[in-house]
Amino acid sequence: MSNRFRLGGDLDVNRLGFGAMRLPSKDGMGGPARNPENGRAVLRRAVALGVDHIDTAEFYFSAGGTVRANTLIREALHPYPAGLTIATKVGPVLGPDGISHGTAADLRGQVEANLESLGLDRLDLVYLRIGLMEPPHGESLAERFEALAALREEGLIRHLGVSNIDAAHLAEARAIAPVTAVQNQFHAARRGDADILAACEESGIAFVPFFPVGGGGEFEDARPAKVAARHGVTVPQIGLAWLLASSPVTLAIPGTGSVSHLEENMAAAAITLTEEDLADLA
Repeated sequence: MSNRFRLGGDLDVNRLGFGAMRLPSKDGMGGPARNPENGRAVLRRAVALGVDHIDTAEFYFSAGGTVRANTLIREALHPYPAGLTIATKVGPVLGPDGISHGTAADLRGQVEANLESLGLDRLDLVYLRIGLMEPPHGESLAERFEALAALREEGLIRHLGVSNIDAAHLAEARAIAPVTAVQNQFHAARRGDADILAACEESGIAFVPFFPVGGGGEFEDARPAKVAARHGVTVPQIGLAWLLASSPVTLAIPGTGSVSHLEENMAAAAITLTEEDLADLA
């Protein structure tokens, strides 16, 4: 199975990329700030290790907005190296009262904010994120996706994606404009979206799980530990290797604010799972 994928047919990326959510704060969105120099060091090391697909969002920032992922990316990497793909998300609004969700009328401002903070004239890939952790079943995304499709026609966006969606949302979006990528929660211990992964594989759409090794204690059982011991690696590395083995359209975007943890994540690309491993993880 190839370790590369062509997003939208024209953006050739390493299937093991980098997620920027934990750069501003180890606690995720709105948490206590990390040292921004650490974040810049992680980004530079990521690119040196072969990362050419970075996933970010304008709403990835620490408490008080003092450290922001997009700012760190621009400061560390701009002018961007040739071949670097930066994906971002719009939809959620992180404010003093928590997270709310923008309307179609809000999306132009969100896209323009990402363009400005990243120092870009066009965004490679923009996901419409709906809901927070579980897909909002029965809720239409058509008006919002149409607004993004219009911005793509203007030339502000190269490719469109959808995030936190169900099969009906994917069909609704694809009837409006081409969908290049889907970003849902999915990992070795949470496989409920296998039907969406199958649909993506059939159509050549990238499937890019968030929380690729789980968001908590999902891997705390004997099966991944057994496989990890067999290979002499960590359980999270096995989780990443499993994602890459699960489908040729799956891209992994693990995130961290630590250079050593980044290096550990990237080493997962060299792990080849055997049939025995996959059976143990089934």
